[in-house]
Amino acid sequence: MREAWQDRPMVEVGYVSYTVSAERLARSGADFDAEAIDDAILSQLNAAVAPFVVVHRDGKVFADEDAADDAREIDWNELLEQIDIDQLIADHPPRR
Repeated sequence: MREAWQDRPMVEVGYVSYTVSAERLARSGADFDAEAIDDAILSQLNAAVAPFVVVHRDGKVFADEDAADDAREIDWNELLEQIDIDQLIADHPPRR
C-alpha cells in the first residue's frame, strides 16, 4: 500500500499493536478513557519515529520510501516499554 506524506511517497512497512488492553485498564480499577490513552500512546510513538515514519490509528506503519528498510527494523516493543502507561492512565481519569 502506498500513501503520501508531505508529497513524499510512503510505503507500508509493518504493524504495531499499541492500544491498552481492557485487562490493563481493569487493573486500575475504573472506566478510563481508553481512546484518549490510546491516542496519547500513538502520539508518543509517532514523536519517537518522526518525521519519516508514521503509525496510523489502525496500527499500520508507513515510512518514506528512503527510510523503509530502517523502519522495518524498529523495535516497537522497546519503544512501547519506554512509554509510562500508568502515567497516561492517571492523566486520563475515569469518564463521568
